[in-house]
Amino acid sequence: MSALPAQVLPTFTLPVSDPAFVRDPYPLLAQLRAQTPAFVDPGMNRVVLTRHAEISAVLRDRRFGRSALHRYSRDELGWPRPDPAQANFDAFNSNHLLDSEPPKHTRLRSLVQLAFTPRRVEALQGRIEELLTAQLHGLREQGSFDLVSAYAEPLPVTVIAELLGVPEEHRAQLRPWSAAIVKLYEPSAGAPEQAAAERAVLDFSALLRELAAQRRAEPRDDLITALVQVEQDGDRLTAQELIDTCILLLNAGHEASVNGLSAGVQALLRDRQHWETLVQAAPQEDSLPVFRRAIEELLRFDTPLPMFERIALEPLTLCGAPLNPGDRVSLLYASGNRDPQRFDAPDELRLDRDPNPHLTFGLGIHYCLGAPLARLELAMSLRALCRALPDLHLGGPDAAQYTGGFVIRGLDRLTVQVG
Repeated sequence: MSALPAQVLPTFTLPVSDPAFVRDPYPLLAQLRAQTPAFVDPGMNRVVLTRHAEISAVLRDRRFGRSALHRYSRDELGWPRPDPAQANFDAFNSNHLLDSEPPKHTRLRSLVQLAFTPRRVEALQGRIEELLTAQLHGLREQGSFDLVSAYAEPLPVTVIAELLGVPEEHRAQLRPWSAAIVKLYEPSAGAPEQAAAERAVLDFSALLRELAAQRRAEPRDDLITALVQVEQDGDRLTAQELIDTCILLLNAGHEASVNGLSAGVQALLRDRQHWETLVQAAPQEDSLPVFRRAIEELLRFDTPLPMFERIALEPLTLCGAPLNPGDRVSLLYASGNRDPQRFDAPDELRLDRDPNPHLTFGLGIHYCLGAPLARLELAMSLRALCRALPDLHLGGPDAAQYTGGFVIRGLDRLTVQVG
């Protein structure tokens, strides 16, 4: 890949591995937005964008994509040979719709959408209520607990596992496998992370290959069966596409939900008036729309997936800088979601903000397929928590501990107290 045009844009190294930046990136992002809205990060060798307008424009611009290998060879792009240490991870990425481009992306998304329908998602409300009731049972008696492991994590993992049809005895492995895989999206990932991701992809694939074979022989009412059977104009998912799509759905189906709820509750408990507002609304039967709107603001205010990437697919100019095919652009969603040119008082939490054109689920053809499920889970989880534990508080100044990643930014622990 060519060296990017530092002679046109200023350079700045984003401190993505600095724990202080991961814990609170917003002051630096505000400074960059105001003074250096587009810059070259020499360490990552990419242009970085911080403003909502430029980010949303790139997301909708078909001259950029998630991959460029459907048009060019690695030699033509100036990319190095694939790293054999992560061959299985790379193969997984090449086969799912998130990192595909048309026409493959169009085909995969249309097939998956036939199985992953809005009706199937909305039908989950009753089951989500049951799971939330079970999770909340006994938390008050504990007095103090970790919100991430005790509440934010179990629901989305269980829901996506049940939706796909992963048996209960295998579900404990899903979160560790996912955590290992997504670590390779971080710029700081090294050999230990590569090895862990490779093992996770292999183990994940072996399980799903077995489940897919079972569903072909004995269909059930689950998403794996639907994906095995789905057909459009004689086209079906290949065996590998099916496996990699299921891994993607399992990973994406809970990462944003777990991190979004944990960060959202932390923000509400830090700004107590907003928590009290939701507590007052929670008992009402028709309160779910209130919580749906609140979730949109919480996802804007503290973005669980702060940075995404696009790749130039043809020669072009971006913010005055010439780019060649294969050049990478990082889009700081977390910065765009706090852009004062797009949001009034962006550093304030406003639960009734409307409209709220946040970037958290992306834009364009790669808009998050699982956004409706994430929104439903988050709204119902937050409402149930406010109903059951209205007197919840943060467990002291050191209550929050972050995982250390920035591309997928989340809390490893959030200690809360009841009463």
